[in-house]
Amino acid sequence: MPSTAFYAADFKVFDEPAFRARMSGIRERLRPKLEAIGHSLTQGVGRATGADVFAHVAKHARRTVNPPDDTWVAFGPSARGYKKHSHFKVAVSRHAVRFLFEIGPEHEDKKRWAAAWKKSAPRLAPVLRRVNGLAWFKNEHDDEPASPLADLSAEQLAELGDELLRTRDGQLVLGRVIPAAEAARWTEAQYRDAALETFRALAPLYRLR
Repeated sequence: MPSTAFYAADFKVFDEPAFRARMSGIRERLRPKLEAIGHSLTQGVGRATGADVFAHVAKHARRTVNPPDDTWVAFGPSARGYKKHSHFKVAVSRHAVRFLFEIGPEHEDKKRWAAAWKKSAPRLAPVLRRVNGLAWFKNEHDDEPASPLADLSAEQLAELGDELLRTRDGQLVLGRVIPAAEAARWTEAQYRDAALETFRALAPLYRLR
């Protein structure tokens, strides 16, 4: 089975400017690793959420001209896809590896989820703020977080639910980022531990309905 760790040469796939060449690198070098990560983490993510989860590796099928700046494996509750549901993600780009929880732009009921988050935020926000390294990202593709959760008050964290409804593409993305230079030195066990630690901390959000 391919390695479930990313090394320096893996990040350099994104240095290739041409669409065909970068997509070839993603398919040949990164996708097998993401599939292996999906296989490795699915059971642990399922235990963290208390339900079955399914791994989905990005195919980038809609892209024909502009090469993607990142690629990922997502974990969600449906075998048919993840975008309409709360999901976790291990994403890799030129500059970082990210372990994320997302309510994406295509979530099936953002209004209901935002209401559930607002109701639960007084209980969950103080706990999340104490988890080392967790941050809020404005966009699922951002390498740099907008703010560490520790820097946001409980009230500000609750207000992040409004981001889902502000625009049609509204989303809520929380998680942890590891710079590529550091991540390239990690072992498979370190990747697995970091992913599961992050997903366990954010599992209460995944279970919100």
